[in-house]
Parts: sequence; C-alpha cells; structure tokens
Amino acid sequence: MEKHSDPAPEPDAAVAASLPPPPDHDLAEGLHIDEREEPLIHGLHIIIRLCVRVLAVLMTVVIMFSVADVAWVLYQRILGSPVGLLSVNDILASFGAFMATLIAIEIFLNIVLYLRDDVLHVKLVLATALMAIARKVIVLDYNTVEAADIYATAAVVFALSIGYWLVAKKTQ
Repeated sequence: MEKHSDPAPEPDAAVAASLPPPPDHDLAEGLHIDEREEPLIHGLHIIIRLCVRVLAVLMTVVIMFSVADVAWVLYQRILGSPVGLLSVNDILASFGAFMATLIAIEIFLNIVLYLRDDVLHVKLVLATALMAIARKVIVLDYNTVEAADIYATAAVVFALSIGYWLVAKKTQ
C-alpha cells in the first residue's frame, strides 16, 4: 500500500520572516551587491577581491621562504656541535619553524576562502588561531615566563577549543 503525504503548508510571509533560517540556508546571502543599485560599493568590492588575490600571491612567497627557513634551521642544527645530535632547544627551534610554516599555509587557506562568497570562515579562522597558540605553547620558555601568562595562554587555548568544537559540531 502506497502512502501519500501532503506537502507541508506554506507559512505566511510574516511568520516565515520570523523563523530562523533552515540549516542549509546560505548565511552569507544578502551580502551580494547589486551593481545597478550600488555601483560604488560594487567597485570597491571588486578592488577588495583583487587585493585578496594579491595577498594570496604574497602569502605563497612567504610560504616558500618559510620552507627555506625550515630547511636552513634544520641544516644549522644538524651541523652544529655535536654534529648530527639535536638538543631539546634545537628540536624546539625546529618545531617552531615547522609550525610557522603550517600557520602560513593556514593563513593562505583563509585568504583563498575569502574569495568564496558561499563559505563562512569561522571554522578555518579558529583552526588557524588554535595552531598559532599551539606553536606558542610548544616554543614557550617556561623558565622565563610568569604564571599569569601561562594561565592566560591556557584560557585562550580553552576558549578557542570550545569555539572550534561548537562550530564543528554545528556544521556536522
């Protein structure tokens, strides 16, 4: 036996306007600029998008130099005395160089995503911030930093982690 379901009744315009958007609704909708209504804003938007492309090219150059820096740091640390052995400080310096490169790559991805109108950038920005604070935690010299700075860093890590978890949970 075949079941037929009636389509859901359409809410009137006032009720529909007061309802929250459905989950698949484009939250960036409404940011599109009609060239005929706002030619100045439309032109400025084009200039900003061009600047974002220039930033993407410049960030690529930064990433290439950062990779060269990682290679240079490793070369210096491995050839330092004693040859071939890395101290804890050498390893931390290497981790710092690697993390800086990864953060540059994350920033590049943020820049590229700004070119897309259909993407909300919150999750990637939070991930980049988490990676940056993780780098800070890895290379932090706990012998010279005060306890208040460590607590503040822990609070930032906690807040960013909760924010990322909430955004990731919402997008699943």
